[in-house]
Amino acid sequence: MAAKKSKTAKDGNRPIAENRKAFHEFFIEDRMEAGISLQGWEVKALRAGRANLTESYAVLKDGEAWLLGAHIAPLMSASTHVNPDPIRTRKLLLHRKELDRLIGAVEQKGYTLVALSMYWQRGRAKVQLGLAKGKKQHDKRAASKDRDWQRQRERILKHSV
Repeated sequence: MAAKKSKTAKDGNRPIAENRKAFHEFFIEDRMEAGISLQGWEVKALRAGRANLTESYAVLKDGEAWLLGAHIAPLMSASTHVNPDPIRTRKLLLHRKELDRLIGAVEQKGYTLVALSMYWQRGRAKVQLGLAKGKKQHDKRAASKDRDWQRQRERILKHSV
């Protein structure tokens, strides 16, 4: 009898990389899924989990979306005739209606498009983009203070029970 695949591998989104720093640096207003145009060596590297989204963001140019700053480290066994560029600009695949909505938000309202996570969905690499506003220093302090208080409250409740 063949081994069963796990439910998350079959149905859910298998994570490749996350950008946790984005949640500290920005207020995430809205999220959107986008496909990503990749080369063969990049797909192999993503399957090996060699992606980093820490400094990545999206730019809208000429009615198209582009992912900048995403680092995909090439495998050592990459082909010799391919010259891999780990931080090349990659095209994001979005519908026209989604692009128009993003263009309006970014150009008129001053939002930033930040890459939040990269994952597999039905064998295709997807990027979750966040429509974000930057946090000020006092906002970051307040957020960390709230996080610490929640942690402390959980400890108190755990010990009192």
